[in-house]
Amino acid sequence: MCIRDRYQRRVRALCNSPPTMSAGKRRVRPREDGHLLAIIADEDTVTGFVLAGAGHVDSKRNSNFLVVNEKTTTQQIEAAFRTLTTREDIGVLIISQYIAETIRHVLDDYSEMVPAILEIPSKDHPYEPKKDSLMLRVSRMTGRDRQ
Repeated sequence: MCIRDRYQRRVRALCNSPPTMSAGKRRVRPREDGHLLAIIADEDTVTGFVLAGAGHVDSKRNSNFLVVNEKTTTQQIEAAFRTLTTREDIGVLIISQYIAETIRHVLDDYSEMVPAILEIPSKDHPYEPKKDSLMLRVSRMTGRDRQ
């Protein structure tokens, strides 16, 4: 069994673990003065963030990530986005750019400062700055969109 398969199995186990079990040897809790990262991405990206310590499942089995695959519907992605952006313990929401394109209308309507939305590339889909809503806002603010 390769290392990647073991890590992906660990992500699945974290999603399906009962609330009394801890993730790894210790429970991961948000700092009292800090916020969590939230992730909406493909399995490889979510696995990397979970292994880096960004994954969190609370006692009510609410996680701070959504693994998107070919079976995930647009409605599920939109519901996860709305849920994660209304949680008070989330400071930054990281979303793969190709997934953000499927819910672009929801992202364009989102105007809150916290959690901040950060679009990232994925392994199979390159980053395109012209589609990134944050980069478009920066371009408009600096006047570079007029050039």
